[in-house]
Amino acid sequence: MKYLITGGCGFIGVNFAENLIKKGEEVVILDNLSRKGTTQNLNYLIKNYSSIKFVHADIRNDQEKLNSIMNEVDFVFHLAGQVAVTTSVKNPREDFDINALGTFNILEAIRQSAKKPGLIYASTNKVYGGMTDIKIVKKENRYVYENLPNGIPENRLLDFHSPYGCSKGTADQYVRDYSRIFDLKTVVMRQSCIYGQRQFGIEDQGWVAWFTIASHLERPITIYGDGMQVRDVLYVDDLFDAWYSASKNIDNISGEIFNVGGGPAYTMSLLELLGILEEISQKKIPVSYSDWRPGDQPVYISDISHIKNKLNWEPKVTPKDGVAKLFAWVKENESNIKEIL
Repeated sequence: MKYLITGGCGFIGVNFAENLIKKGEEVVILDNLSRKGTTQNLNYLIKNYSSIKFVHADIRNDQEKLNSIMNEVDFVFHLAGQVAVTTSVKNPREDFDINALGTFNILEAIRQSAKKPGLIYASTNKVYGGMTDIKIVKKENRYVYENLPNGIPENRLLDFHSPYGCSKGTADQYVRDYSRIFDLKTVVMRQSCIYGQRQFGIEDQGWVAWFTIASHLERPITIYGDGMQVRDVLYVDDLFDAWYSASKNIDNISGEIFNVGGGPAYTMSLLELLGILEEISQKKIPVSYSDWRPGDQPVYISDISHIKNKLNWEPKVTPKDGVAKLFAWVKENESNIKEIL
């Protein structure tokens, strides 16, 4: 098939493009190259995969390009987005324009096209909000749910919190509804913490990558809160396997919403990540502490039983192995990372 990846020069996009080509698929990547690291990722793809087609466009205002390309492709992986809660608070209009309006533009381009390609959308666990009604308890050096051993299911009440949660949640529901109302083939993936190679993480977004990069480059690391916050984490190659399987089974799962993450088996606290990095680097990593950030969840763990049942998918890369892979990539690409950061 011919795949379009919006945000194709971002961390997840470049990994998806590479994996699709290795499976013999045709790939078009669309990006406005506004984020740090995207130009380097584009150069990497062009250098190593000459068959890739690149479209320089912005999903907010290049409707003609979107309309044109939807008549060329068979499937869309929609990854383009504003990705940080803190940025959304500083500039909520830009956040809305990218995440909500940009997704709407893509859906309209698909709806009005002749080919009507399928679409998978990268949503987020932030659509569930702060979940303050769920009881949390301490267990050793981490927080855990008291009564949710499998994590948060897809039928959890939506509670958009922060401009980012609102914009992503709006897009999430538009993608779902365009399947119901206009019979488009769409799937929503509510993702937890995704990490892996080619992720130029910063403090406000991509905490696994940021801690890994900062520890190797000896940059200051600040923990907001006590470090016992827990997330389920998913290595980017495992995420690709889920998306690829969904694209090949789109006729059977159109209109579905899936939580996709590491699930209860693949979780990590901030302190546990530091312990893994200290073991890999064989050195003590200094950190400082600051107040909890507003809206930060002590725990978020995805219940991934629905996607397991529907697609026979489950993660394979353990957090320890995934962090080791990421650390090796950081060491190998130290000079490029320094230039970008």
